[in-house]
Amino acid sequence: MLPQGERPALAVLTSGGDSQGMNPAIRATVRMGIYCGFRVYLVYEGYEGMIGDGEPPLNREMIREATWASVSNVTQLGGTIIGSARSARFRTREGRLLAARNLVRRGINNLVVIGGDGSLTGADLFRREWPALLEDLHRSGAITERQRMDYGLLHIAGMVGSIDNDFCGTDMTIGTDSALHRIMEACDAIVTTAQSHQRAFVMEVMGRHCGYLALVSALCCEADFLFIPEEPPAPDWPDVMCNHLSKARTQGGKRLNIVIVAEGAIDKEGSPISAASVRDAIVQRLNYDTRITVLGHVQRGGAPSAFDRLLGCRMAAEAVLALVDARADPDLPSTVVSLEANQAVRLNLMDCVQRTKAVNEAIMAKEYARSVELRGKSFQNNLITYRTLKKLHSPAASLQSRTASPTLLVVMVGAPACGANACIRSFVRTGISNGFRVLGVNGSFEGLARGNIRQLTWECVTGLTATGGSFLGTKRATAAEVGLDKISDALAKVGNLSGILLIGGFEAYTSMVQLHESRLTYPVFGIPLLLAPCTISNNVPGTDFSIGADTALNEIAQIIDKLKQSAVGTQRRVFVVETMGGNCGYLATLAGLAGGADAAYITEDKFDLSVLLDDVRHLKKKMADGSAQQIGLILRNENANENYSTDFVYRVFKEEGKGVFDCRSNVLGHMQQGGTPSPYDRNLATKFGVKSADWFLRAHSAATAAATKNSTDGEVVGDAADCGDDIDSLSVDSHLARAGIIGITRRGTAIRPLSELLPVTDFKLRMPRADTQWWLRLRPLLRILAKHESVYESDSVPRTLSEQSFVSDDQVWITLG
Repeated sequence: MLPQGERPALAVLTSGGDSQGMNPAIRATVRMGIYCGFRVYLVYEGYEGMIGDGEPPLNREMIREATWASVSNVTQLGGTIIGSARSARFRTREGRLLAARNLVRRGINNLVVIGGDGSLTGADLFRREWPALLEDLHRSGAITERQRMDYGLLHIAGMVGSIDNDFCGTDMTIGTDSALHRIMEACDAIVTTAQSHQRAFVMEVMGRHCGYLALVSALCCEADFLFIPEEPPAPDWPDVMCNHLSKARTQGGKRLNIVIVAEGAIDKEGSPISAASVRDAIVQRLNYDTRITVLGHVQRGGAPSAFDRLLGCRMAAEAVLALVDARADPDLPSTVVSLEANQAVRLNLMDCVQRTKAVNEAIMAKEYARSVELRGKSFQNNLITYRTLKKLHSPAASLQSRTASPTLLVVMVGAPACGANACIRSFVRTGISNGFRVLGVNGSFEGLARGNIRQLTWECVTGLTATGGSFLGTKRATAAEVGLDKISDALAKVGNLSGILLIGGFEAYTSMVQLHESRLTYPVFGIPLLLAPCTISNNVPGTDFSIGADTALNEIAQIIDKLKQSAVGTQRRVFVVETMGGNCGYLATLAGLAGGADAAYITEDKFDLSVLLDDVRHLKKKMADGSAQQIGLILRNENANENYSTDFVYRVFKEEGKGVFDCRSNVLGHMQQGGTPSPYDRNLATKFGVKSADWFLRAHSAATAAATKNSTDGEVVGDAADCGDDIDSLSVDSHLARAGIIGITRRGTAIRPLSELLPVTDFKLRMPRADTQWWLRLRPLLRILAKHESVYESDSVPRTLSEQSFVSDDQVWITLG
């Protein structure tokens, strides 16, 4: 908070192309700014609005002071409510002089800019010129000496709003995830008609200078071929592509082909590759019925995804706090708020801009490997994953793997969650590529006990990425509940078993603990065990995100949008909505932040009747303010409190709100588990599957090396160093008795040992200990944005680009204690 008595002013603008998620960022900037003691202004039409059309008061309408209510009910809106424009005038010093005059006359010298690298570069130039601009304005009499002194420094905080995800220094830009949603919706729709007619479809997606959208889209829709500017093909690409598409049909058993083309795609000679040229090549060489779909600005439209709503809120809060800090330390450079391994961090703006420009320069210079490197580890890993899964496997090779290869087993445990099938597909194909035979268990541990096991081939997992539910079927019973002796007997019948991949939630985690701790009694359990967390509750230790949680958040956000829309006509209505999650409040909290809720009640944050009544009073006050959207939203996790049930909360609000608002109750139920997987869950699951299979390969190689060493008087055969194990200090038994969990952490994607996670697990509540949960730090922000008294503290520190670790999301723990 700023010192009392000071009322500095802050302005927020959006510039350049619009992107979904800008409105949640605007809302959070306004409300966090007011909370921190700023007077907040909205600048309409970007830099053009800041310059205005003449002397005040003509341009006053373009820079308007905002109130709390000015940004009510905007989180679900696409685009930007304050407009955006590309300003040629702002590129001139005369334009920036007018902009500076208009800001100073309102006492504004703090600026939040939401836009691309061009918009942010312009903001930094504005900041550096600011003292000279004010000097000129004072000399001409446009501002007073007092104004020149009081507002002598301009503080800048930027957020990147761009669907292309082309800004270096951040894992994701505002709008990218929503654009991927639009692309996936189109891809899923196209697949059905393509299968019906055995067609090939060429889809052009945005990305003039960056292939991120095309790359992730290709991963998420199982595209057969991909064209991006960072990794262009040789000029003979038509022959290479057509040969691959033909084999995909003859060897892979596919009835369709999907080719993704980024609008900026080129070949290695720099010649453009258009969707039309791709279509013509397929028709001429293969005579396939081939259609083109150019998505265009559809990718910019529609409501923002839950991820983008949360990203906008988190980045905006950090941007406002960065301006608070900049006022205390004027020497701080212009800041851009970025997302790094699920943390909002502040980076030097111009360092990031220069790195972004270096990518384009590398592409122009035909230094394509360098352009991929500059994009960062996330881009590189997506590309490596796509290359791995794009490969075609011959039926002969698959047949050989059935009889002679080490075997991996896949077991799904617990409730279904979207994305599980994508994980199975990538695990199976990477496992086969690594030389494993992969078997799947139908019906979880109950099916395993009955011997319900089948071979998973390359062909049988085709098309799984886009499907919800569980391809293998699942049950909630843990290994111990089914019977460890039965499971031991069933596993003993599986020849050459080298590891088990469990996919699921807390039941799967509990089962892994049971198997691992029983390995001395049942030696067959003494094999590598790995868990890929897959649950909408996001309650598995060792990962910030579980497969399926993002899809569930999007389902909840869409339902909330519809509920709020239904209340617009009636006004003065409060919805009490129950979400799933077991004892974990993740869904309720993040859905509340994404949906603009007034409160979210969860197990981890204790509440009582006094809290409920305080929230009733808050809503009464909100409804009495005619300037605000008179809609209330209360979320409650299903197990938030045994006595304060959803019905009880609803009745309290209904009774206490009589005469001011009416109340409705909604229990969302199992629809949160349904639908098609979100792009984030498809991508996350795909990476988990690939990295899990690679980890089993390393574990198998290390075990083979250890066994060889013991049988050859200490001579190690194989590259044990790749496994990160000190082989010399481990017996064969302890080396094989391994268990880990793959997940997203602050270090990126990592596999953590079970022994490290057991101490931070609350087995009674079936979730990680509260003090290990990153999302609980966002609860104060939810309260602040709903206009409650709360305290929000940033754990970010300003860092330059060179000081960043840029943690690779393939830094995988492989020393399995």
